[in-house]
Amino acid sequence: MEEYLFIILRTIFLYILLLLIFRVMGKREIGELSILDLVVFIMIAEMAVLSIENPRDPIMHSLLPMVLLMIIQIGFSILSLKSKRFRDLVEGKPIIIINRGKIDEKEMRRQRYNFDDLLLQLREKDIRNIADVEFAILEPSGKLSVFEKQKSKKSGDITIPLIMDGSIQEVNLSRINKTNLWLRQQLRKKGYTDLKKISFCSYHNGTFYIDLIDEEK
Repeated sequence: MEEYLFIILRTIFLYILLLLIFRVMGKREIGELSILDLVVFIMIAEMAVLSIENPRDPIMHSLLPMVLLMIIQIGFSILSLKSKRFRDLVEGKPIIIINRGKIDEKEMRRQRYNFDDLLLQLREKDIRNIADVEFAILEPSGKLSVFEKQKSKKSGDITIPLIMDGSIQEVNLSRINKTNLWLRQQLRKKGYTDLKKISFCSYHNGTFYIDLIDEEK
């Protein structure tokens, strides 16, 4: 009975300590945590769990590395505020995925960020048509910041990707009751004969949005 009581008190103590440590390290939403924040939070939480699972182990064996990690994290945060180079190195920097309506597929590949990810995050921001996007910036937290083109009206169906990375999306063609032949004919009329050179093509309200692979401006 005495051992159970000890475990309960130890758990409560560590819980309060974790709250204090995370409070001292600053407020941030889960989606805004940097890689550094995430690593430190996971390590501290893991140490707390191990301390609870091993009640016979002196609690200082857990407290010392937890406090040390907190001090390191605070030190890095202060250094990040003073040095952009250090901040970019540790936390990463924003990446422009769409620049003036042009998709930068080279950066997408570098970030291992695909068109499914892009369309998902655009839908989460209630953006139906990718052609309405002027700029899209992938933040270090993984969130996508989107700036829409100035238009008086934006309405209609959701963006339907017909070509992604040079490959025709047959399922999406069937959804809009169109065929592979129809798509090739429409693109040929617009001067696009080699579909492998198209990184992304969508059809929205009777209008095509076409982005070429590594298109030179």
